[in-house]
Amino acid sequence: MSDKNPEVAGQSGAVDTHCHLFLMDSEPSGVVEAARAAGVDRLICVGVDPETSRRSLELADSIEGVFATAGMHPHDASGFDKEAGARIEELLHDPRVLGVGECGLDYFRMHSPKEDQERAFRAQIALSNDTGKPLVVHVRDAWPDVLRVLHEGSAERVVIHCFSGDADIARECAARGYWVSFAGNITYPKNEHFRQAAKALDVDRILVETDSPFLAPVPLRGKPCEPAYIVHTARYLAQLRGATSEAVAAVTTANVVRRLSLASVERAAHDKREVFFG
Repeated sequence: MSDKNPEVAGQSGAVDTHCHLFLMDSEPSGVVEAARAAGVDRLICVGVDPETSRRSLELADSIEGVFATAGMHPHDASGFDKEAGARIEELLHDPRVLGVGECGLDYFRMHSPKEDQERAFRAQIALSNDTGKPLVVHVRDAWPDVLRVLHEGSAERVVIHCFSGDADIARECAARGYWVSFAGNITYPKNEHFRQAAKALDVDRILVETDSPFLAPVPLRGKPCEPAYIVHTARYLAQLRGATSEAVAAVTTANVVRRLSLASVERAAHDKREVFFG
């Protein structure tokens, strides 16, 4: 469990838009409690296949302030068949499942052939368009194809997860109306192009995430990442943009609540809890 950090604990209202609670070594409820103590009120637990998507929804149903997504990661795209697609689609009917994904293209690891990755990606773009829920997109060494497939699929609501492009790609994403999410790796010395991308964007296009348990930000790099650490990334973004940490937290949270319809989802989720728990 993360140590309390009095320097950042005063921030409030932050949203970790991308974490994987089911991969954490610590008990998820404890991880969420630590995040809340650091000022992180809400977390989106992102599924990477049908089973982890179901687990994410279970966590959302059992822990206040947690939401879920449902999708198939490009690493596992070869397993995206009719049954997997049906299971993901069924999960998307739940109000606590906010988006489709994590999906996309990864040409670095290549755990699935390009053809399977693109097939699964296109199917999940269609699910996003059909349900009106945002698409959570993973990109690694595949920017031209990702942008092409998103365009060809007429993707309407897109979150580029753990942005890894440069300023020109960031501007192209913003021009298309996509949201761009930055993780702790923006703080790594070698990633100057990430920093230039963050400075090139209007703040209403920016989200923040941890991708926990991966990519812990400086000064915690090398440790398993936790949702509580998002305050470090928000503070770093604030310094880049000449703003306060509180301002960055407020605006990025507003981007989630207003633009990704989190407020209406929370109301629907509250009604569901009333039915199940009385």
